[in-house]
Amino acid sequence: MSAVGTVSVVPSPRVAPDLVALRSRTGVALIAATVLASAAGTLDASASQVAIPAIGRGLHAGVAALQWTLTGYLLTVAALLLLSGALADRFGRRRLVTVGLCTMLVGAAGSALAPSIGVLIGARILQGIGGAMVVPSSLAMLNGTLRSDDRARGIGVWAGLETLAASVGPYAAGWLVDHVSWRAVYLLSVPLILAALVVLRKVPEVTTQRLGQPVDAVGGALAVLGLGGVVYALTAGPGSGWLSAWVVVTAAVGVAALIALLVTERRRLAPMLRISLFRSRQFDAINLGTFVLYGALAAASYLVFLQCELHLGYSAAGAGAALIPETVMFLVLAPVSGALVSRLGPRWLMVAGMTLVAIGLIWLSDAHAGQPYAEAVLPGALLWGIGIGVAVTPLTAAVLAAVSDTDLGEASAINDASARIGGLLVIALVPALIGATGGQSLPHALANGFQPAMLVMAGLCVVAALITAVFVSDERRSAPGMAPHAPHHGCALPVTEPTTA
Repeated sequence: MSAVGTVSVVPSPRVAPDLVALRSRTGVALIAATVLASAAGTLDASASQVAIPAIGRGLHAGVAALQWTLTGYLLTVAALLLLSGALADRFGRRRLVTVGLCTMLVGAAGSALAPSIGVLIGARILQGIGGAMVVPSSLAMLNGTLRSDDRARGIGVWAGLETLAASVGPYAAGWLVDHVSWRAVYLLSVPLILAALVVLRKVPEVTTQRLGQPVDAVGGALAVLGLGGVVYALTAGPGSGWLSAWVVVTAAVGVAALIALLVTERRRLAPMLRISLFRSRQFDAINLGTFVLYGALAAASYLVFLQCELHLGYSAAGAGAALIPETVMFLVLAPVSGALVSRLGPRWLMVAGMTLVAIGLIWLSDAHAGQPYAEAVLPGALLWGIGIGVAVTPLTAAVLAAVSDTDLGEASAINDASARIGGLLVIALVPALIGATGGQSLPHALANGFQPAMLVMAGLCVVAALITAVFVSDERRSAPGMAPHAPHHGCALPVTEPTTA
């Protein structure tokens, strides 16, 4: 689970004539546009992980700089996600998706043509700005444009196709690294972006009651400054020293900005982050568990890709394909666990699933050169997939059941942000966890650091299971239809809201 985008569900539009049927030409165009846009964001987020070793060789980049090609994108998306949802409500969802796709297109071109690691990082940040606009807006557009009786079916189609992109993307990226160049990986999303822009011309802009509402720019700026400072300190700390002046200063600024964000949001009339939702212990516990679990899964995926390429002798394509069985198990079991929630409640399904993921990561931690795939990776990947297949749908159900119907959209957005920020921060810690200090190369650090780092990821899954067991209850409340998080990038899918006349 690691992970897919906010998605914050905004109130359904009230202009009934604008709503479309799923099986109409406009409905098909709507599904195509949102799938293409979301798949492009998924590829930008995850596919480049398998290209990291090749980028390091091609641009002569160190561990910290390579980390920023990942965390620069993840940081921008996570920090701007909630603000982008508000911008979509103010300026129109289709319009913001279009602007976001164009921004992603420029960022993709810049990444593919980057002459240096610094330019690549800047282009990745630009891709992240575009991704932050596309992720919440595209699914809110899907939710708000379809007729109410078609929304659950439309979201199900979107979820299946988007998860397929999350599974195939790393393999396709690896093939490009092996047969073309690491630069081609950043062009992988270009055909999807161009196709989405064409199809979007056939999708109407549906107005919402929030059109024209004020945007919480202060909250957005504090989120960027806070997360940026903390992530910079975590990334630079292993190489520069945790007590170096710049690391200490950026960490202090980041923490101060995050504290200021909480204070500011509490006082604003139209906050980006509504603090009152955190009065529910159930809601707090599930989001904390999400933060820990998705952080572990995001970093574990990255570590496994690196281990496969650098020490198990896999090609980039082979590394990209290594975890496909995990996604297959997720797709098979997620509907089954959804059916079990109403009978058993979410709590123990979540605990069982998180525990199985931990066992899978422990198995993977022992993967070493000379082992066949069926021994080194496959059992751990299957246990991982079974675990998230059992845990993720109950997690989504539980977080939505912890709030009232009027707060479902914001609850979904906050849970998605928890998943993304968890992934961002734990990936930022990877150099420290593998011991990549003092200019040590990535292969050398990974040789001794892979197993301890994977055991830490397994421990985080156990922590998430304990949080769930102690603080999450099986209280039930009927909730609108929903789809579970996608397994790798950690994004809550939108829920459908009941319409009101």
